[in-house]
Amino acid sequence: MAIIEVSDLCKDYQMGKTTVHAVNKASFKIEQGEFAALSGPSGSGKSTLLNLMGLIDLPTSGHITLNGVNVYEKYDLPSLKSIPSKLDNHITSLRRQNLGFIFQNFNLIQVLNVYENIELPLKLGELPAERAMTQAQKNEWIDFLIETVGLTNWKNHKPTELSGGQRQRVAIARALATKAPIIFADEPTANLDSKNGDQILALMKKLNHELKTTFIFSTHDSKIVEMSDHVIKIKDGIILEA
Repeated sequence: MAIIEVSDLCKDYQMGKTTVHAVNKASFKIEQGEFAALSGPSGSGKSTLLNLMGLIDLPTSGHITLNGVNVYEKYDLPSLKSIPSKLDNHITSLRRQNLGFIFQNFNLIQVLNVYENIELPLKLGELPAERAMTQAQKNEWIDFLIETVGLTNWKNHKPTELSGGQRQRVAIARALATKAPIIFADEPTANLDSKNGDQILALMKKLNHELKTTFIFSTHDSKIVEMSDHVIKIKDGIILEA
């Protein structure tokens, strides 16, 4: 079953009098449980496409169906100059219920320790009924995630006390905290050395297999592409292979 489907998706930018087609009529499906990579050179549009799929950025036109919901079905995208509050609330709800994010620069809260950073998404809103947890269940789940990413002895440490690889492990656990069915990762190994990058990739593949979580990467890392079971190639905003 397709967990994400995009159809004729476009994102345009104006640079003076020139229209730049950052994403140009992209159409493809990603199935539930896949380890998928958006692959292309710098400037190809892969990060823009990832942000569109992750509901971080607004498309110029086209359709995104997320976990069975046609996100922009009720809206005329080309006519929108800004995001109406009703659409903003709709998008925020869909993100919280369905998506987790792993950022290239980790984006951890410096004043919070490992446990608190991972716990944070659970404090930001209610989970769907099928994933609702009591406080005791939340505590148990966070401890499980910390153990799974190998940071049990570091759970009370702040981000400044961690290595780059350890910070990325915290970011992975945080993305999984709400049991989101889809995890987006934008160049997750770009700021890591080769050894830590390999360990992080192995960890994400393990979690993909064990938790059946869908992982979607924006990357030009050949190792991620080789490990992926679905590769979507993009160049100059155009999908070459899906």
